[in-house]
Parts: sequence; structure tokens; C-alpha cells
Amino acid sequence: MRPFAYERATSAEDALQRHRDGAVYLGGGTNLVDLMRLGVEEPSRLVDVAHLPYDQIELRPDGSLAIGAAVTNSAVAADRTVREGHAVLAQAVLAGASGQIRNLATVGGNLLQRTRCSYFQDASKPCNKRTPGSGCPAREGEHHNLAILGHSDACVATHPSDMAVALAALDASVRVQGRGGERTVPIEDLLRLPGDEPQRDTTLEPGDLITAVEVPALGVPSRYRKVRERASFAFALVSVAAALDVADGRVRDVRLALGGVAHKPWRARRAEEALRGAEATEESFLRAAEAEMEAAEPLRDNAYKVPMARNLIVRTLTELGEES
Repeated sequence: MRPFAYERATSAEDALQRHRDGAVYLGGGTNLVDLMRLGVEEPSRLVDVAHLPYDQIELRPDGSLAIGAAVTNSAVAADRTVREGHAVLAQAVLAGASGQIRNLATVGGNLLQRTRCSYFQDASKPCNKRTPGSGCPAREGEHHNLAILGHSDACVATHPSDMAVALAALDASVRVQGRGGERTVPIEDLLRLPGDEPQRDTTLEPGDLITAVEVPALGVPSRYRKVRERASFAFALVSVAAALDVADGRVRDVRLALGGVAHKPWRARRAEEALRGAEATEESFLRAAEAEMEAAEPLRDNAYKVPMARNLIVRTLTELGEES
């Protein structure tokens, strides 16, 4: 591991001042420290932001939530207001990692964790995310767990966060403190597809610090489902975050996001559009899922994800429809 300096920020403004060339923010460190050990990340300075005063969950009068970026994953999953008002978020967090990791990992860090693509994590291999222009060996190599939607010739990696999938379905936003002041960025605009710049996971500017996640009120049944290779904690082959509002047997509104299939949580807009106003039946759910999967471009070894995602969407929405 490359030697590095360690500094603890005392405020967001102090963190911004300490964030200079070669510096990286440190939250729980559950992803960053692993990548440093592998030689994938080699920061010259770690700026510790885990102790900043962003460790509270606020329930607002309208039912929305403000979740501080330093709140641990365990605290999110255990919070009564989250479990009762935004069940999909609590379920996603519990599906994401072991209790030991959840106790340390933070909300801000969870959103910014990097892909688990084996070529990205092996510093001896070429990878456009680590070294732009070096190539993407995953396209012809080991890619059974990689992207089927939104990928490019430059990268087929997937985003590993379960929490981010739930937040995408919930239309959440992040508050960001930057050198130009504070701004709010929708989750869908924060995380990005690879295009020809796969080294950029997010739209954040250098030094930008996530201070909170804002989650609108929900008020309808929601659920998170995840398919993985083993029953113990593992990254998603495919996951679904869904919320369904049914009235008089018809879909009044629906939120749907997929994980394990793209470089960012994939908001299933085609399926949502197909379902609004439709009968809340398994047949309708199937047609919507098939409409969404028309955009899929599987590689040699991951075409199984297309029927897996379709079936998972149908099963999750069917169960939510039975609750409505």
C-alpha cells in the first residue's frame, strides 16, 4: 500500500479546504481501504469525514426523510421511520452486506462505492476505469455478472450498491457541498452510465462532499428483491426495488429500479410507463417487464439476466399488488 497522510475534517468547509490533488474522502472505508490494499486506489491523503455532524435521520412533517451522509447502514436499516415508511430502503440495506460491514459503512460512502468487476480490482490487468484507453477485457473475458443495459464498448461494469437501487426507485436526491456552495442532485443524475468515460462513476466535481440524502414521502407498499449466487451476502446478479400504488384494480403509480444490470441503478421507465393506468395483473406486469428488457444488450455469458430480471419484476410487482 502506498504511504498516505491522514487528516480529520472538522466541518464541510474544512473538508473542502483539505481536499487537494491526490486526496480522497474517507467515510467508513469498507470499499476504499480494500481498493487501497489491492493497489487500485493510491491516494496521497485521506480526509476523514465520518465524524462530521451528518449522522442523523430526520423525519419531516410531510413524511419525507433527510438522511445524513455519515449515518451508518445499520442505523438506516434499524430506523423505525425508514422501516415503516420506506420499507424498500431498509430491505435493500439489509440485503447489502453483513452486520459488521453495515455497522461501519456510511450512506455517502455506500453511494460512491466502486464496481466489483474483477478486472477493475486486479491492478495487473487493463481496465478503462483505472487507466482510460487501456481496454475492457471483461467484454470478451469473465462477464457473467456484468451489465446488460446501458453499457458501452469502454466498460460493462455494474454498480454494486443495493441502497442506491432503492433510492433510485424512491426518486431520492443528494445534498452536495462543493466549492461553489451547496446544491441538490437527483440520484439518477449523480451516478452515470460509462459512455466513453467509464473512469467517472459520478457527476461530482473534485472536492464535492455529499452531506445528506433526501428521500420523498412514499405512502404505498414497497419491496426490494435480490437474486445472488449464494445465500450469504453477495452482490446482486439482478435486484429489483419497487413501489406500487393500486386503486380499483388498476395501477395508479409505480416506481421500479433494477440493480446488477448496469453501471448505475437502472430506472425502469419503459415498464413504469406501460403500467400506469393498466390493470394490476400478472399479465400486465409481464408485458411491462418485457418492454423494459427490449433495451437489453447481453454479452456472451450474461444473457440469463434478461429472463431473470423479467421474472423478478413480475414476481415483485405481483406480491405488491396482493398487498394493495
